[in-house]
Amino acid sequence: WEFNGSFYQPSAFLMMGIPGLEALHPWISIPFCALYLTALLGNCVILFIIRRTQSLHEPMYYFLSMLAVTDLGLALCTLPTTLGLFWFNVRRIGFDACLTQMYFIHILSFIESSVLLAMAFDRFIAISHPLRHPSILTKTTVLKIGLAIVLRGMVSLLPIPFLLKRLTYCGKTELSHSFCFHPDIMNLACADIKVNVFYGMIILLSTVGMDFIFIVLSYILIIRTVVSLTTREECLKALNTCVSHICAVLVFFIPMIGLSMIHRFGKNVPPLVNTLVAYTYLIIPPALNPVIYSIKSTHIREALLRALRRKRG
Repeated sequence: WEFNGSFYQPSAFLMMGIPGLEALHPWISIPFCALYLTALLGNCVILFIIRRTQSLHEPMYYFLSMLAVTDLGLALCTLPTTLGLFWFNVRRIGFDACLTQMYFIHILSFIESSVLLAMAFDRFIAISHPLRHPSILTKTTVLKIGLAIVLRGMVSLLPIPFLLKRLTYCGKTELSHSFCFHPDIMNLACADIKVNVFYGMIILLSTVGMDFIFIVLSYILIIRTVVSLTTREECLKALNTCVSHICAVLVFFIPMIGLSMIHRFGKNVPPLVNTLVAYTYLIIPPALNPVIYSIKSTHIREALLRALRRKRG
């Protein structure tokens, strides 16, 4: 502990695995390893295919590249502490290291939310205004959108580590997960955390909350456009281009909303439920997104098959 008058700050926190199943952590690590391996390899393959295939140099696949980079970042943020705990029972994480991990986890989560919104906007323009799509979403515009997404995440979350460092902590140092999460750290403080709660909620609602609302509005407009199409085949073809994105949105937002609700209001929720939702939120989307896009996107699938044939040849 570091002591300075009435101010106490722990030198480290203790991470938790899966409550009640500590003896099974080596076995539980097997599916986690499979998910991390899928996330790392799958997203690297997506990036490699998009870079090497000239026909995929379009806004939709530029945004998919941003999603893959974000998913790689999320997987790499939690992999060392999660597998370190499951394999070697390394529970200790330094205070500053914990704040750094938390900052990047939240930034990458906010970036993923914004990228999913950008992809929804891309689908709306492609379906509602197909002739204007290339002139609206140029390479320069896509690059500007990407920079704006990153800056929004970095700037909006910059005060969070400083708001946590100003708090006084006492006694309990056990986190609820094998990674650092803002509400989790905040609840260990014995000081007034109203500012942290208020700022965290405002930022969450004004970024991820607004992203989700605009994604829903985009699909309402897309459905209106699709319904106006003359033939059933055109309607199905237009909707088919959105299936992968809809799956990615559901896989990301459902666990995130669930985890946020548990941290804000679920005081009586069993720790096991809290832990499983947290792992679902941070590990499942990076692993599933490349699988979803490889299965549902004809262009990605064909490019992948061509690359495999070249290697065999």
